[in-house]
Amino acid sequence: MTDKEKIIALYRAENTAMVSKDINKLNEILKSTMKLTHMTGYVQSKFEWIDQIQNEEMKYYSSIEDNLKDIQIHDDKASLIGQNQVRASIWGGGVNTWPLEMKMYFVKQDGQWVIDKQVASTY
Repeated sequence: MTDKEKIIALYRAENTAMVSKDINKLNEILKSTMKLTHMTGYVQSKFEWIDQIQNEEMKYYSSIEDNLKDIQIHDDKASLIGQNQVRASIWGGGVNTWPLEMKMYFVKQDGQWVIDKQVASTY
């Protein structure tokens, strides 16, 4: 698998894992220091995000990919922009579908790509 294919597979694995509440997979593919910046500007740690998925403060029902773009790979760093229709209930709100754009940053750690940072917006 090429680095580009690995980056895309990681992006898709995260979307699948957050919907299926696969905490083990999220722990595996997210760097321990990963930060997620939400649309609101709130910056969340990996462990807080995983905890909120596990206790369903953040409940993801589906994530349907619309587009992947701007894939860049430079040595041991990479990024991409993914656009998905995400159906979720976040922090007690009702169930909504958002056109979610994620700017994803990756690093190669011990020879394996992991997700280092994520910034959410809408498209």
